[in-house]
Amino acid sequence: MTTSTLDRRGAGSESTGREHRLRWFVLAVIALAQLMVVLDATIVNIALPAAQRSLEFSDADRQWVVTAYALAFGSLLLLGGRLSDLFGRRNTFVVGLVGFAAMSAVGGAAVNFGMLVAARAGQGVFAALLAPAALSLLATTFTEPNERARAFGIFGAIAGAGGAIGLLLGGVLTEWTSWRWSLYVNLIFAAVALVGALTMMAPHRAEHRPRLDIPGTVTVSAALFSIVYGFSHAESHGWSDAATIAWLVAGAVLLSAFVVIETRVAHPLLPLRIVLDRTRGGSYLAMFLTGSGMFAVFLFLTYYLQTTLQYSPIVTGVAFLPMVVAMVVSATTSTGVLLPRVGPRLLIVTGLVLGAAGLAYLAQLEVDSSYAPHILPGLVLLGLGMGTVFAPAMQGAITGVQPEDSGVASATVNTMQQVGGSIGTALLSTVAATAAANYLSDATPGPLTPALAAVESYTTTFWWAAAIFVSGAITSAFLLPGGKLPAPEPGAAVVAAH
Repeated sequence: MTTSTLDRRGAGSESTGREHRLRWFVLAVIALAQLMVVLDATIVNIALPAAQRSLEFSDADRQWVVTAYALAFGSLLLLGGRLSDLFGRRNTFVVGLVGFAAMSAVGGAAVNFGMLVAARAGQGVFAALLAPAALSLLATTFTEPNERARAFGIFGAIAGAGGAIGLLLGGVLTEWTSWRWSLYVNLIFAAVALVGALTMMAPHRAEHRPRLDIPGTVTVSAALFSIVYGFSHAESHGWSDAATIAWLVAGAVLLSAFVVIETRVAHPLLPLRIVLDRTRGGSYLAMFLTGSGMFAVFLFLTYYLQTTLQYSPIVTGVAFLPMVVAMVVSATTSTGVLLPRVGPRLLIVTGLVLGAAGLAYLAQLEVDSSYAPHILPGLVLLGLGMGTVFAPAMQGAITGVQPEDSGVASATVNTMQQVGGSIGTALLSTVAATAAANYLSDATPGPLTPALAAVESYTTTFWWAAAIFVSGAITSAFLLPGGKLPAPEPGAAVVAAH
């Protein structure tokens, strides 16, 4: 079983007390690192056109700047979570920070397309170490129920809002400085977080380290890579393409093989007891479906604001701020006030319904819609809904896990969100392209026809995303158990309050 140096007497006890006193500063450090990881999924999107002009790569190659990050991040998250369990949460957190910063510096200094893509893949590798370590540190730093609820509310709000913040920050940096600063800015985030980690977090290490599940690690990493790549390939080449089908079938077969392996090895990478618990399993599924639908808003509403309404990148980012505020309010309220009273099922189901309502509202957009009456209410509803899902689902997803499993349980949450986002983006991009093509084939050509076709494609994806949220609400209502979260089992928390 993994134990912590914080559990020892002497210097360990002193470190425990000091870390407990500084726990809210530790939360700030963890939240900053999580923000850096999440916003990097979108911050580069705004900078892509400028990077493309600077490095002179083609439209066909452009998607790899985004896909390389998603592939490495999504496929290695479970391994990163288990390494956090084996080698210590703080150690893994620090390595992830340093590596992420180094890869960001390489990307910012890129002199050609290959160097930029390699750096983005490197960012994904170190993000796979950093993200599960951050959530695991949060779970073991806050053990008192009320404080834990508030901490998870803040963390969940950042996890959900990071994509929108990335759009704003990317727009500001691209307009006012250079596209390279959308990568260089991570050096500032990482430096602040690194100082905080080294000065405020006590080291943790495993006294008894089980062997790493090599067959499981290889199989699930290959499975997740195949699935994410298959959906990315479908986005550009179509669902009937032979390579798309081959990658997706390979991913499904490898994932099935992984489940079989995990039932037979002595030290499984992902013990099935983690995902078979109804509270945790339901929380993982909620994160997956929310991620699948959420990225439709970031992607297609950004297109709508910039290409249809002609907003600048900065104004586009500002337009998302009400959603961020609503998400922060609902995430902190849902975990700090409501979760201890009603449990996760009611909150997650309500959040998904609110999110679906917001998406349905946005699906009414037209070419001449304006922000305040036609966009703002939908964004606020969506923010309230996602905040009500993310924070309770994150807390539910690690409820009752033993310390030696906290890293991989945390990684599973991130995996669900990341893979869900990749699948949702590919699926809804195909839906958008089909809707636009169908509109153009039926419409009478005119000066507004291309714009009308584009809006048709966006609103169709919003309807589909709303349907994903509704399906998530129905599934969560049946899968998640009612009532409050179960009390932590003995030994489930590592850092005791002093």
